[in-house]
Amino acid sequence: MRIDAYREIWVVDFEFRAAPGERPDPVCLVAHEVNSGQKIRLWENELKNGRCPYSTSPDVLVVAYYASAEMACHLALGWPQPANVLDLYAEFRVETNGKTLPVSNGLLGALEYYGHSGISALEKDAMRDLILRGGAYSKAERQAILEYCASDVTATSQLLGSMQQFIFEHPRLGQALLRGRYTKAVAHIEFDGIPVDGELLDRLRQHWSSLQDRLIARVDDQYHVYDGRTFKQARFAAYLQTHGIAWPTLASGRLALDDDTFSEQCKAHPQLRPLKDLRQALGQLRLSELAVGHDHRNRALMSMFRARTGRNQPSNSKFVFGLSAWLRGLIRPAPGYGLAYVDWSQQEFGIAAALSGDEKMQAAYLSGDPYLAFAKQAGAVPPDATKTTHGPQRDLFKACVLAVQYGMQEDSLARRIQQPPVFARELLRMHRRTYAKFWAWSDGVLDHALTQRQLWTVFGWMLHVDDRPNGRSLRNFPMQANGAEMLRLACCLATEAGIKVVAPVHDAVLIEAPLDRLEADTERMQALMRQASAQLLGGFELRSDAKLIRAPERFCDERGAVMWDTVQDLLHALDGGTAQ
Repeated sequence: MRIDAYREIWVVDFEFRAAPGERPDPVCLVAHEVNSGQKIRLWENELKNGRCPYSTSPDVLVVAYYASAEMACHLALGWPQPANVLDLYAEFRVETNGKTLPVSNGLLGALEYYGHSGISALEKDAMRDLILRGGAYSKAERQAILEYCASDVTATSQLLGSMQQFIFEHPRLGQALLRGRYTKAVAHIEFDGIPVDGELLDRLRQHWSSLQDRLIARVDDQYHVYDGRTFKQARFAAYLQTHGIAWPTLASGRLALDDDTFSEQCKAHPQLRPLKDLRQALGQLRLSELAVGHDHRNRALMSMFRARTGRNQPSNSKFVFGLSAWLRGLIRPAPGYGLAYVDWSQQEFGIAAALSGDEKMQAAYLSGDPYLAFAKQAGAVPPDATKTTHGPQRDLFKACVLAVQYGMQEDSLARRIQQPPVFARELLRMHRRTYAKFWAWSDGVLDHALTQRQLWTVFGWMLHVDDRPNGRSLRNFPMQANGAEMLRLACCLATEAGIKVVAPVHDAVLIEAPLDRLEADTERMQALMRQASAQLLGGFELRSDAKLIRAPERFCDERGAVMWDTVQDLLHALDGGTAQ
């Protein structure tokens, strides 16, 4: 379809206020129809007392920059969502993902990239501060805000002119409209928010400083690595040596103490999990940044399309799923409601099997237990082996599968399974022998990335390969990026079907429903997730698992269960409340 095939093309921009955790409160709207030149300017009272001033029908295209903000304002005003949305932010990310940009991915950065000028960053910040100030605006302030909003519409229109030559090509437009469709789903997700236990959050914030000291005393009793609130690397090194735990080091020879390394080591040494949780807890201050509104809903910007793989990247401090695993216990449905955490089973393995066309890998996935199936296919266990009869062997082959997905080498895998590197090397060789077709495809992905300097997903999310390629990331890109596409499509299907999705989480969604509808909505969500996977993978369906949380229950991540119980005991002692 060409741009002139649309009856109307509206470039729109809202200005709005939104306190942390709250829904947007629209201040004004400026809209420009490209074909006729018609312009609309509406102030706050005109917005809230009227209907959508432009058509949202299927023969009309609505264009915005970071369109989820505009779609959220539609929801706040009770306006219908446009049938077609084109988000130039998403398309700019497609055009530049992986490239070094002179400024940023924001509107000003996109303008500069295409040779246009815009208002200064300082002026933009000043206008945002004025809008967020709220209260009564003078006539001059109102005019300034409207002019600022109009300048963004002008800028977006200029971008549309620069970008339309490649957006309005087959199949790019269909892919762009799918990304625009996702902005509507994200608007619903951010608008609804995640229900949290506001009373417990207030207690945690009130006692956070005292809790930190007591947590150190309680948890460090088994490690003895803290001096006051300071983590002592020498003491930790002594603990590791005493307990025979091998630990990765930096080029300097010092221990690698980043979160990723700790997370990886905890998989091989679960006894370190409380220490990892303690380190994270001490870094999360008073939970003051967690964005929770007056209605006890966590609303945070999903930061859609921000990762190189196209995944969301919400703030780790503002989004409850970005916090330590134990703090997810704050998630709690309101009375009469329930939540369901629905996640794809072995999503990356299934995507790799489908895209590579490896029949053995596909059969392993369809068996329901790809790890045990891999062990059987490799001849390491008998054909009648089960998880009960050959659990330890299954665990080794599971670690190997995950190592391949993470791009691990034999030394890292050896540490994970606590076996000699030669043993880990043989496991990796078994994977290559068993899934030779997958590896030929993976080698082809890497070769193409290095020679053509581009990779893309089924739905057209692009990665431009720079001069410092990371082979492991490039091999993993098809699984991660197509997994992101799958999640986006599932969120679109679900929100359009009336299912309340309150959070997308990597390869999962959290949905909310009244208790009498929870099971039915969960089943519908799983069906839509199968549909999304089949649509992306040429008919190959991925399974999903569901965990239901019914009020007054709360979300429980087993990785943080010990820390959660510890904190509740300490909190009970501090305020005399009831541990939960």
